[in-house]
Amino acid sequence: MNTFIVYYHPEPQSFNGALRNAAVAALEKAGHEVRVSDLHETQFNPVSGRHNYTTLRDDRYYKQQIEELHATEVSGFAQEIESELQNLEWCDLMIWQFPLWWFGLPAPLKGWVDRVFAMGRTYGNGRFYESGVFAGKRALLSLTTGGPAEAYQRDGFNGDINSILRPIHRGMLAFVGFSVLAPQISYGPAHLSQDERVELLQDYSDRLQRINQEEPIAVGRY
Repeated sequence: MNTFIVYYHPEPQSFNGALRNAAVAALEKAGHEVRVSDLHETQFNPVSGRHNYTTLRDDRYYKQQIEELHATEVSGFAQEIESELQNLEWCDLMIWQFPLWWFGLPAPLKGWVDRVFAMGRTYGNGRFYESGVFAGKRALLSLTTGGPAEAYQRDGFNGDINSILRPIHRGMLAFVGFSVLAPQISYGPAHLSQDERVELLQDYSDRLQRINQEEPIAVGRY
């Protein structure tokens, strides 16, 4: 199985970094091939614009979807975008590893979606959801939170974590055809003991070694 990990955290020694390393080790141990895009290390620019392309259809007025369609037709994506697109097309499983910030993706990861999920290449022309470009591929969110698990229940302080993640699960991943696996959520690792953090890492490693056996979760329109 080919696995593509898109990772962001500004501190390499963070628990997110440990989760990324554990995932690579577990997947390779199970015989899978792994590629990682470290958005912090590469200083990935989250701001979209004409620099996404090597050629433009209209240099007077910028309409991103029109330029994405044009770039798809003429192989005109900038190399940093083309490389990410090829990773998407290569993988069987995509994992996003990130800290949950303000109930969403950190800016570099959201910007990665803005720039890489290009119309024509990753969606459009009737290719959405079950008929999406990446139908048959699977995706997994692995994330950390600042608060404990009880804060993310339906009656908790922050509300239901599934509702928080739904715009990502359905509006991004399922939209382009990925089947979504249950998220791997590490609640409040900064407040845990070292032994508890080690246990979380082991649980994640164990899960990834049998990830082929998992069924997707429902991320329907309601």
